[in-house]
Amino acid sequence: MALPSISVAQRRARLVTRHRLTPATRTDDLSALVDDLVCLHSTDPVSVYLSAAARMATPALSVVDRALYEDRTLLRHHAMRRTLWVFGPSHARLAHHAATVDVAAVQRRNLQKQLTAGGYAAPEDTVRTARAEIHALLRAEGPLPAREVGLRLPHLTTMVPIGPGEYPLHSRVLLVMGFDGEVLRARPTGTWINGQYRWAAADAWVPGGLGAPLPKREAAAGLTRAYLRAFGPATREDLKWWAGWTVAVTKAALADVDAVETDTGYVLPDDLDPVEPAPSVALLPGLDPSTMGWKQRDHYLSPEIAAQLFDRNGNGGPAVWVDGAIVGGWVQRKDGRIAMRLFTDVGAEAKAEAEAAAHRLETLLGEVRFTVRFPSPLQPTLLA
Repeated sequence: MALPSISVAQRRARLVTRHRLTPATRTDDLSALVDDLVCLHSTDPVSVYLSAAARMATPALSVVDRALYEDRTLLRHHAMRRTLWVFGPSHARLAHHAATVDVAAVQRRNLQKQLTAGGYAAPEDTVRTARAEIHALLRAEGPLPAREVGLRLPHLTTMVPIGPGEYPLHSRVLLVMGFDGEVLRARPTGTWINGQYRWAAADAWVPGGLGAPLPKREAAAGLTRAYLRAFGPATREDLKWWAGWTVAVTKAALADVDAVETDTGYVLPDDLDPVEPAPSVALLPGLDPSTMGWKQRDHYLSPEIAAQLFDRNGNGGPAVWVDGAIVGGWVQRKDGRIAMRLFTDVGAEAKAEAEAAAHRLETLLGEVRFTVRFPSPLQPTLLA
């Protein structure tokens, strides 16, 4: 029996609608916006704000800031592929138990080995005591940067050998506590473009922290369901790469959600109906979910453009999207102007809309100047 067929045009129509890239789908409901994408990349803090703003009906950086640090309806946490993400609470819980728990176990083992190599007589007791003291401090005083934790608990600043260098004990313990979900990243010590975060006790930052434990298989199914809703059709290799799972975990998760195989990948069983195409123009930041959601990207990205927009490690830079495909790249220059390069002829109307989007982005950023954390090969040319 032939597999159901989903064309490239349909995949692009799904993308622009489900990723809220068309004017009609944009929203100021940040929780809905982030949940629709599963999560936002947070390796570069700028990505979170600009990914959200590109999909908002009324873009405002302050709204994103409030959701992260005042309302706390968005949470920052390490998860799939040991990457830092921003989630809504329900997806944070799924990702933690489907992906982070395994990473955390490796981090705990590594710290034990490092402490043993450093001559600590009772590494397990050392970590247990340090965790308790740090947690109590954060509960009592609220979010603190790692440096302040060290100043308040100076006996935990002894050095731990890691590779050719050494690091303070409290900073390594905080990292492990972060992977375990015992602490979460709170407001950065500088502006919103800064990635030096304060640490908060998870159960003080949000009621219940990351939520009650979930069996890994149940969490993996929940995460797969959310992923396919946003990115389907996606191949098994796409999901395996995105989630950082083994083949066995990936196959089980697809089976558990009754995923239907099509000629271009898997979709949820209720997701075979066509989607009406809609025009769309958007300037998305580096590491945006739409750029980084698949390992196999032929349906929205040509190899020639990929060579200009992706670095050697596969990190996607700021991209210009038209009708569900990447057609160019952009950068913020030192004077605040957004410079673009389009690699394909998108027509006068789409080009004008891209220029208008660039102007709106300039206005949104105002006096803020940022440097892309993972610059693409195109960046130096646009900055010149």
